[in-house]
Amino acid sequence: MANILEIRDLVVSYGGIEAVKGISLDVPEGKIVTLIGANGAGKSTTLKAIAGLVRPKSASIRFQGEELVGRASDDIVSRGVTLVPEGRRVFSNLTVLENLKIGAYLRKDDLKADIDYIYTLFPRLQERAWQLAGTLSGGEQQMLAVGRALMSRPKLIMMDEPSLGLAPLVVKDIFEIIRTINGQGITVLLIEQNANMALKTADLGYVMETGRITLHGTGMELYEDETIKEAYLGKKRS
Repeated sequence: MANILEIRDLVVSYGGIEAVKGISLDVPEGKIVTLIGANGAGKSTTLKAIAGLVRPKSASIRFQGEELVGRASDDIVSRGVTLVPEGRRVFSNLTVLENLKIGAYLRKDDLKADIDYIYTLFPRLQERAWQLAGTLSGGEQQMLAVGRALMSRPKLIMMDEPSLGLAPLVVKDIFEIIRTINGQGITVLLIEQNANMALKTADLGYVMETGRITLHGTGMELYEDETIKEAYLGKKRS
């Protein structure tokens, strides 16, 4: 299967500190790919570089064969790449519906069918359409952040810690939604500290440590790896 995203030799520096140290990775079209690792490993920086929110020191980032490095973030969104940021970042003083419409700010066509689709995925958002986003629960805000990202009709959706701070039952719902989105043809690149759920869900996985890719394989290969079990799944070697 062809890769929808190809990263080669990505280096990102903050001042004199290299946060990402020359990583390369592939995201096959139509798959769920997860990037796991400890805090500070460079995972979020990698997503921000893809989205055009930070400028790499050097890299090739190709989406559907086209180079993204040097493009503005709204240009990258228009090409079909969207990011659900860590911490949800909803517009607290706007309603649920207004937040969804902001996700389609680059579009000029009718939004009704897409909004109806989001409400089908997240019925609670429809119930709270006129409620201020800042008054939603954490789980509802995460649903809104995902729904807002889907309003741009992405081909690749990137999610940064979608389960962070959520109750276990809500986490389960979020991962079901990730599978549903992927089942409708959208490629998913997922950063997730819940390595257990991430590796069970993902087709492919990469392990990132101190700015480097140290291991990769299928989700289940990494899930069964003894080193991964001990470092990220809380299981002792037998």
